[in-house]
Amino acid sequence: MKRTVSLTAFAVVVSMIVLAVFLGTRKAANEASNIHSPLLGHPAPALNGASLLDQTQQLSLRQWRGQDVVVNFWASWCGPCQREAPELSAFAWQHRGDAKVVGVVFNDSLSGAREFARHYGSLYPSVVDEGGVIANRYGVVSPPTTFVINRAGRVAAVLVGATTQRQLNAVLARVR
Repeated sequence: MKRTVSLTAFAVVVSMIVLAVFLGTRKAANEASNIHSPLLGHPAPALNGASLLDQTQQLSLRQWRGQDVVVNFWASWCGPCQREAPELSAFAWQHRGDAKVVGVVFNDSLSGAREFARHYGSLYPSVVDEGGVIANRYGVVSPPTTFVINRAGRVAAVLVGATTQRQLNAVLARVR
């Protein structure tokens, strides 16, 4: 009996230490994580397709060559995407003259994606990713995932999770 109590107490103490270390070393819930990607330093994969809000308009990464571009893969059903949408719009507004933000609709219905864009007042265009072709080129497995592409057209940073305006500003300052 005494041994069982000792082992249980020991297990509880170890669990508390592990939890404390985990909580103390993880990123804030509202920050995306920088990740290493095989695309870093390489030319950004092609990105082209119909605009979400105007299917007659074609969008292409090539049209923004010479500008820093933030490419954000998102979906209407994605909770972290809902949290980051206002941050991305604020960033797009802040940098409207010197950087471009473009969304890529990830595995979502057109009606859901359009409603999401209208609800969050998106201040940047989004591309419809028919069949997940663009996501496959970029190696995206879930939203939100954000790529920062420098003026030379190379992938400079990759963020997984909900990003913030502050975080994007820091990344943009670093890649310039």
